[in-house]
Amino acid sequence: MNQKLTPPTAVTPTDGSRLVQDDNTVILFGQPPEVLKGLLRDKLPPFDTLVLTDVREKDGSLLNHLEFPVYFFLFFANGLSQGKKLKLVGEQNAINQALRMLRLTLNGPNSSEFDRWSTDSTQRQEWLDVSAELALKHADGTIIAVEDLFEQLPIDKGHAQVGSLRIDHLGIDQFRISNAAGAIDIDLNEDGTVQPPYHVQGDYTPGGLVKLGMEVLGGASGFTLGEPCTGLALCYNGEYILIDALPFLDTNLLARGISKNQISAIFLTHLHDDHCSMFPLMMMPHKVDVITTREIFSMAMEKLACGLGWSNDSVTEHFNLIEINANVPCNYYGLTITAHVTVHSIPTIGATFSLFHGGHLRQLCVVGDNHSMGAIRDLHTKGIVTKQTLTNLERLYAEKFTLLIADGGEGAIHGDPNDSIASQAERVIFVHIDELPSAFSSIFSLASAGKRYTIVDGGAGIYTSQIGHYLTQWLGKPFPTRWMRSLLAEEEVRRYNADDVILVQGTESRGSVYMILTGYCDVVHHDGEAFRSVARLQAGDVIGEMAIITGQGKRNASVVARTPVTVCLFKEETFSAFIEALAFKDELLRRWALRPILPRLPQFLSMNSTTLEKIARIADFEHVKSGQVITFQEDVWYLLVEGDVDNAEVMGTEYGYRPFIAPRLGTVTCHSDAKFVRIERQVLVQTILDVPQLNYILRKFRVSHNEPDIDWLLGTVDIN
Repeated sequence: MNQKLTPPTAVTPTDGSRLVQDDNTVILFGQPPEVLKGLLRDKLPPFDTLVLTDVREKDGSLLNHLEFPVYFFLFFANGLSQGKKLKLVGEQNAINQALRMLRLTLNGPNSSEFDRWSTDSTQRQEWLDVSAELALKHADGTIIAVEDLFEQLPIDKGHAQVGSLRIDHLGIDQFRISNAAGAIDIDLNEDGTVQPPYHVQGDYTPGGLVKLGMEVLGGASGFTLGEPCTGLALCYNGEYILIDALPFLDTNLLARGISKNQISAIFLTHLHDDHCSMFPLMMMPHKVDVITTREIFSMAMEKLACGLGWSNDSVTEHFNLIEINANVPCNYYGLTITAHVTVHSIPTIGATFSLFHGGHLRQLCVVGDNHSMGAIRDLHTKGIVTKQTLTNLERLYAEKFTLLIADGGEGAIHGDPNDSIASQAERVIFVHIDELPSAFSSIFSLASAGKRYTIVDGGAGIYTSQIGHYLTQWLGKPFPTRWMRSLLAEEEVRRYNADDVILVQGTESRGSVYMILTGYCDVVHHDGEAFRSVARLQAGDVIGEMAIITGQGKRNASVVARTPVTVCLFKEETFSAFIEALAFKDELLRRWALRPILPRLPQFLSMNSTTLEKIARIADFEHVKSGQVITFQEDVWYLLVEGDVDNAEVMGTEYGYRPFIAPRLGTVTCHSDAKFVRIERQVLVQTILDVPQLNYILRKFRVSHNEPDIDWLLGTVDIN
C-alpha cells in the first residue's frame, strides 16, 4: 500500500532561509551565510534540494553560500557514497553562476586560468596537482566535475517539480510549494535582516589600540554551531588589517568595537566561504587594500561577481590589489609581510608579519588553512608537493615566532596540533578546532572570539596619529600643520563602555568638541514622547562642532556608545578659532544643511555616516524661484529635494548627468520654489571610484529600478 502524503510544512533554520518538506522531499530555500549551523543546531532533516534566491544580497550578506550545504549533502548526508545528486533550482543564469563559483571553491583554478594569470610554472603545477589529488573522484579515479554533483532544475514558466513537491514562483522570493495533500506559501522578504544563527557576544570595555597585535573575530570551523568562523584582525599602528573575511563580518566587527573606518586592508588567504565572505568590503567608506596573490585576488573577484550577478570589472573596481608573491617580503607601510604557500584543496597562503621594535624583531605568523604535516610529507613523496613548500612549512612549525596562529584541525584537509609540538614560538594559538585534546591543553590555547594578543603595545602616539588622520579626512584636505599641533596639544582621550552615554540632549556643550577614534556611537533624540535613533556614527566622525558654529550652546541630541568607544576631546575655543581662521564656517554650515537631506534621498538610503559626509563635501544646493525655468547640463547631477517641477513625481528625481545611466537633459519649469542638490560630474565620478559604498549603492539603485542602460549584469558564464 502506498503511504499517504502529508501536506508540506516549513521551518526557518536561519534568517533568509526556509526548510520545506513533505514525506519524500526536503527543500532548502535560500543559503545565507552559515545556514548549515542553523540546520545542525535545530537537528533538521537533511535536504535534497537547494533553491536559489532572487535577491542576491540582504543586510550586508550575500544569500547564495552553497559551499557548506554542498559539503553537508555529500558527506554528512552521504549523498556522495549513495551516488545521489543534489537538486539545484533557480533561474538558469543563477544556476550557471553558482556552479562557476563552486568550481573555483571546490576544485580550484584550471590550467588556462593559471596561464592567464602568468603563474610561476612550478607553483602552477603544484596547485594543480594538489587540487587533483584532493578532489572528489569517480570510482575509476577521474575527477568529478562540479556540475556532475547536481541535477539542474531551472524554473520553467514559473514553476519546477522536485520529487513529490511542485514549486510555483509567485514573485520575488515568494513561492508556493504544493503536493497532492496541500500547499504552503513562503515569503523570504519577511526577513528584513540576516543575522548569525548563534549569539555573538559583544565587548563592553574598549581594548585599546596597539602598535602590533591580533584580535580574534572568530576561531571556529564552518561546522561549529555556537561560534563564528575563523577571522582575525591585525592591529598595526592603530589601524586594522583583516586576516580573511569571515561570514557576518559586520556583526563580528561591531561586537569587537572595530568600525569600518579603522580597516585599511585585508590579507586574503583563500576562497572558501568561511574565509572569503568579502561582500561587506564592497560597502566600505573607502577602498581597502587586498593583500594577496594575483591568483587568489582574481578568484575572489570572480566569486563576488558570480555571487552578486554583476560583471567582474564592476566588482573589482571596489578594491585595490596589493600583489604579494610567496617568500618575497612586502613592506606595507613599515610592516613586513612575507607570504608562504600552504597545502589545501585550492590555492591558499599564510603569512608572517614582522617589525623591529626596541631593537628586537617581533614576528606574528598566521599559518593559514593547511593539511597536516604528515599528509604533506606523503604528498611530497608522491611528487605532488615540492621540496620548497614542504621545507618552508616545516620551518614555520619550528621557528621562534612571538605568536604562531596555526590550523588545528576539523576536517580532512586541515592541520594537527601535533605539528606544533616542537614549535619555539612564545605562544601557539589554534584556529579551526572546537576543543583541544587534553594532551595539549596545558601547552597551547584556542583562538576564540574576543581574545586579544598584544605583540607591541601602543602609546599616546598611536592615538595622536589616528587623530591627525581623521582630522584630515574630516576637513577634506591636508590639515594645516600649526593648527594640527595646537589642537593636538590640548587633546584629551577618553574611553567609554558599550551603552555609556557620552553626550546628553539638552545639556550645555561644556567647551568640548568630540572626535570618535574607535567603535560606533548612536545619535538618539527625544521628542518629548519617545526616543528615536537619528544616526549611527563611527571612528572618524566629529560630534558637537555645530554647537560652536551656530551658537546654540546646548546639545540637540544624545550620543550613546553602541560599542566600546574611544573619543578625543578638543578644546572648543581652539577648534572655533581654527574654523574662523580658515574661513571654514560657511563650509560647515553648508554640510550641516545637507546632512539631514541626503539620507532622505532614495539614491543614498542606507549609506553610513562617513559616506554621507563625503557626499556632503562635494554637494551643494541650487534654489530656483517659482515660475523660473532651469536648464540641465550633462556636467552636473541634479536631485530634486522639494518643489513642484514639470514631470517630477517624487523626491530624488534626477536631471543632468546621472551616474551609470544616460543623462537627462533639457529644461523644466518650476511651479513653486524648488530646491535641488547638485554635484559636479567630475568630482562625483572620482568620489564614486574612491568610495566603494557609494559605488555599490548607486549601482544597486539602478538595478532595482530596472534602468535601461545597465551593462554590468552578469549573464551566462563558463563553468569550466
